[in-house]
Amino acid sequence: MSHAKINLFSFSGNIRTLHLTWIAFFISFFIWFNHAPLMASIQATFSLSTQEVKALLIMNVALTIPAHIIIGMLVDKYGPRITYSSLLFISSFICFFFALADSYEMLMATRFALGFVGASFVIGIRMIGEWFPAKQVGIAEGIYGGWGNFGSAAAALSLPTVALVYGGDDGWRYAIASTGVIAFIYSFIFYKLTRNTPNGSTYFKPKNTGAMEVTSKNDFYFYLLMNIPMYAALAVLTWKLGPSNLDILDEFFTDIIYITLISLYAYQTAQVWRINEHVFSEEIPEIHRYQFKNVAILNLSYLVTFGSELAVVSMLPLFFKDTFDLSIVQAGLLASGFAFMNLVARPGGGFFSDRFGRKKSLTMLIGGLAVGYYLMSHIDPSWSLPLAVATTMACSFFVQAGEGAVFAIVPLVKRRMTGQIAGMTGAYGNVGAVAFLTVYSFVDPSTFFLVIACAAIATLVAVQFLDEPQGQTAEIMPDGTVQMIDVA
Repeated sequence: MSHAKINLFSFSGNIRTLHLTWIAFFISFFIWFNHAPLMASIQATFSLSTQEVKALLIMNVALTIPAHIIIGMLVDKYGPRITYSSLLFISSFICFFFALADSYEMLMATRFALGFVGASFVIGIRMIGEWFPAKQVGIAEGIYGGWGNFGSAAAALSLPTVALVYGGDDGWRYAIASTGVIAFIYSFIFYKLTRNTPNGSTYFKPKNTGAMEVTSKNDFYFYLLMNIPMYAALAVLTWKLGPSNLDILDEFFTDIIYITLISLYAYQTAQVWRINEHVFSEEIPEIHRYQFKNVAILNLSYLVTFGSELAVVSMLPLFFKDTFDLSIVQAGLLASGFAFMNLVARPGGGFFSDRFGRKKSLTMLIGGLAVGYYLMSHIDPSWSLPLAVATTMACSFFVQAGEGAVFAIVPLVKRRMTGQIAGMTGAYGNVGAVAFLTVYSFVDPSTFFLVIACAAIATLVAVQFLDEPQGQTAEIMPDGTVQMIDVA
């Protein structure tokens, strides 16, 4: 596969778009996790119990699964420029409301709403896919995802100091409000300086919105099946907040949410039928077909890569502390290396995908991930600390490089639906986090790592059925003519 270098020191053309877009993602994640490093101050201000803190953390991610799907539809319909600018603009005001909160209920409501900014990743995937050719799209998507994802680490590193500079009991409020100001300003910068596509290119949109298009009867049923885990994950989050766990939601309200989830799945099924009923009565021309199985395999791949990353980052500091009898600060610093690897690993996964082939790269990286988690399942106090850290960092590389390899393929499946495909794939990352953290609540760390390794092996088998992007894909121009787009 041919490969063209990317000059990151340029600030023109598609490189300018790449920089503007990863900064937007960076700010989005900076906002999404702006509460975490300030939680001790928030807890003191509102006299929150441990249970209430846990519930607040869950609320921050609860909406992210459906938000990925909704944002994916919006970006395909309206384009990345308007969607990203609008999301940052609206999120800035939610940050202000969170900073001004005078009750626990307001904290919960605003954190719940900020789940939407956690789905911002989807927007840039479509934007980068529009601006970069197939031979560069992997590394470009990797840079976007890896550098933007660092926003969460930047929040953890900087916001406690910012709050300290402001000083006083309300320092945390000013720190969080400052992140809202940054998002507000950048929403206008992004709108002013970006365009959906290069000059002369067409922004292809789905024929309908409300559900993803499929091109065969079997894919119709497969699509309905793949929607179920997303609702199941939301049901698990509801269960965690319900009377049998954190007891934040009473039994009546918990039952209402369960009924709502079932109703939403029924509604989405009706939407899928509305948009795709024609596949039961007519044959889709070969030139316009795509295999939904490729979307499903990418979903599962992101479940074991990004899903495991979110889960492991959540438990790793405590794991190091308990296993090696470290202080909280020492354990946190050592565990932070897992997230820091994003800066190089995710672009590296995209580079491997561009250079050595999509399917081959994903196979090698998920295989490495499985081995990495298997080795981590054997870490115990008899290990030397440097060896344990090195093993963790090596595993982290395969995890995040695998994420880069997944999204090196997403823009090549079907151009006009890239947002929806990216949205569903991104949602599966959160599904994985919910699933793995639920497992972790019942087992010891060793078994937890082993479960992820087994899930990775199952995914590795599925990846062997992935179709390597080849040749060209067809999209219909506004005037009805067909345009062929290179995917290899």
